[in-house]
Amino acid sequence: MKLNILRLLVITLACASAFVVIINVRAEKDSSSATAIRQAQQPAVTAAQQDKPTEQVQKNIKVLTGLPQWQLIPVMNYMAASMGRRCNYCHVNNNGQWDYASDDKQEKNTAREMIKLVLDTNKNTFKGNVEVGCYTCHRGRNQPNSIPALPLPVPSPGAGPRPGGAAPATQGAGQQPQAQASPSATPAPPTADDILNKYIAAIGGTAAIDKIKTRVMKGSVVTANGQTISYEIQQTAPNKAYEIFTTQRGAMERAVNGETGWEKNPQGVHELVGTQLADLKLSLQLFRNLKLKAQFTRLRFGGRDKVGDRDAYVLNAGTADNRRERLYFDAETGLLLRRISFTQTMIGVIPEQTDFEDYRDVEGVKLPFTIRLSSVDPGNPISTRKFEDIKLNAPIDDSKFNMPPKPATP
Repeated sequence: MKLNILRLLVITLACASAFVVIINVRAEKDSSSATAIRQAQQPAVTAAQQDKPTEQVQKNIKVLTGLPQWQLIPVMNYMAASMGRRCNYCHVNNNGQWDYASDDKQEKNTAREMIKLVLDTNKNTFKGNVEVGCYTCHRGRNQPNSIPALPLPVPSPGAGPRPGGAAPATQGAGQQPQAQASPSATPAPPTADDILNKYIAAIGGTAAIDKIKTRVMKGSVVTANGQTISYEIQQTAPNKAYEIFTTQRGAMERAVNGETGWEKNPQGVHELVGTQLADLKLSLQLFRNLKLKAQFTRLRFGGRDKVGDRDAYVLNAGTADNRRERLYFDAETGLLLRRISFTQTMIGVIPEQTDFEDYRDVEGVKLPFTIRLSSVDPGNPISTRKFEDIKLNAPIDDSKFNMPPKPATP
């Protein structure tokens, strides 16, 4: 017990300098519009490198060995958010030129030691489960706060002993006992099927959903700093999709064509494989938010919560490949309000939240016209997709999904 306590005390320092980008970082997990936008603006590692251990792709890796390359940027963002810091806290930047592999800053070397403590504590105290990480103690602050803030919240009065040891008031002698009201029965919580069936009915019913063969959505993406980027997505059932982001620095296109995928940005054209392809196929599914039952192998009621001012029912969901999500449904209308996905890494669990707003009827199906993504990314913590036009079953040129030819080498 003492050993466990000591280890947990050590963890209060475990991320004191943990925002360490130990490598020359150029790639990200393709799970959000914010990621896609950044990839259109900077070079990325090749798709074939995404599933390799990061030490095989980057330079000077010493403690994050075995971390899949696709998790590298999410892990860096997680540490940055946990610490309330940015890249230059640990990394060398000379006149705008980053040298991520450099060990010149002591903060980076300290961070390595702290990351080792996190890894060791999870391994030896929690049997390998990732129970503690940088955010466990830091909560967005550079230094962990180990002292309780005063005044402490005052507990609500209960029926127990009163101050000074006085007993609760009792019934006087000779008084007739007062009748007590029968406790009201607690209503049974809804089942996962109840919640999902109500959702399907709320958005238009199974028959209306099954009629959807294509969807075209046009609008914009607004980043956290107010930048507005043109966005369009075209989807064809069951497994084809094309999207394009247009920025001041050029366009970035991505597509899934059955079991293949590709990306075209100002740096060129390349095929997507491995985890990068799997993530894109998942995020661009036509029925991703319409046919939820088919996506999960485990669904159970997770209690009640609030999304803004709305009461919500929560479902805890799991997939065959052990991805975890929490789904929030409006208790009154039945509409899907929020999805939170969780990515487990060796130093912490990284959440990503998607909120759905402004539902409107589109040819008999209710669809959200505003989708807000919140991620653990200090550079762009919130991005918002606002759609101006959504059409169902509009004709789509099938050639949109074909990978364009690579530019000829001069």
